[in-house]
Amino acid sequence: MSYPQTSAATQVRRSPEGTGSPRGVRQARSTRRDAYFDNAKYVAIVLVAIGHSWEPLRDGSRTVTALYNFVYAFHMPAFIVISGYFSRSFDASPARIRRLVTGVLVPYMVFETAYTLYTRWTDGVPARPITVLDPLYLTWFLIALFVWRLTTPLWRNARWPLPVALVLAMLATVSPSIGNDLDLQRVLQFLPYFVLGLCLRPEHFRLVRRWRVRVLALPVLAGALLVSYWAAPRMTGAWFFHRDSAQELGAPAWYGPLMTLATFGCSMILVACFLSWIPGRRLWITALGAGTLYGYLLHGFVAQGSKFWGWYDPAWVHGPLGEITVTVVAASIVTVLCTPPIRRIFRFVIEPRMDWAFRRQAQARVS
Repeated sequence: MSYPQTSAATQVRRSPEGTGSPRGVRQARSTRRDAYFDNAKYVAIVLVAIGHSWEPLRDGSRTVTALYNFVYAFHMPAFIVISGYFSRSFDASPARIRRLVTGVLVPYMVFETAYTLYTRWTDGVPARPITVLDPLYLTWFLIALFVWRLTTPLWRNARWPLPVALVLAMLATVSPSIGNDLDLQRVLQFLPYFVLGLCLRPEHFRLVRRWRVRVLALPVLAGALLVSYWAAPRMTGAWFFHRDSAQELGAPAWYGPLMTLATFGCSMILVACFLSWIPGRRLWITALGAGTLYGYLLHGFVAQGSKFWGWYDPAWVHGPLGEITVTVVAASIVTVLCTPPIRRIFRFVIEPRMDWAFRRQAQARVS
């Protein structure tokens, strides 16, 4: 979600303030980060939070269901493509393995445990077991990113990485026996988006930001919304969740490979449209884009608690005014959770240093 393009250690060495200067680190970070991608990550995390806030409103509302399916068709694919793009330099060196462990695996274990304990209370399931093998709620993305990034050297050396990833995704959709361990259905079905990100270069992002593409994106997005509204009562949007096989969705097995290709094509068109309208200059949202992992991991506690606290019980919440209010509140909450004060408070669990756990040579050059 939020991964600096260069490490803190590297930034300190390049800083004119000298090694160890906090001001130098801040200045280096501000000059090294790409505002375009930070803006994209912020907008995407807002859509993630809004999507979660719409879940209890879908019943009885064709409009909310259509918007929900529309957003789910591209917001996680966009995140995953960007994650793959910034994983291109991962070479499994000790320093990069250390960053992968501290920045992905440790937060996964912490939040998997925290969400299990929390939902024991909010869901009324006091016996829910704590297990790191069966990701709960939104923690699936962290374990998926861990697996994807570990396999990056393989994909970087493969002759046809994207076709192979698509074949694996298609095979997953006809394999209900995969089970829930490490949420392998999602790991495999979302894999092509990550691999595509590994294959992309800066010029590809410049291409989608041309004004002709932006103009074309508007009717495409409008058409996708109309199709989503038409399809809402006719078909399930669960195909875009990529968490079940075709058989588990009540479809023949041969639907799986076809829907893999169809959803991949649809999602990538929408991702391109989404990225085409992301501003490339520094805005007030740019700094928030560096904290999207915080917003992602923390907003789930509010989303889970909102149903337990009865925020969706009043009848007016399920009308147009309530739906707009819920949307604004969700966007506001996740925005606050991406701010520097919140990041300082929770950095010890989301970006722990853990120098004590690694040999000195692994600490010499942080990924």
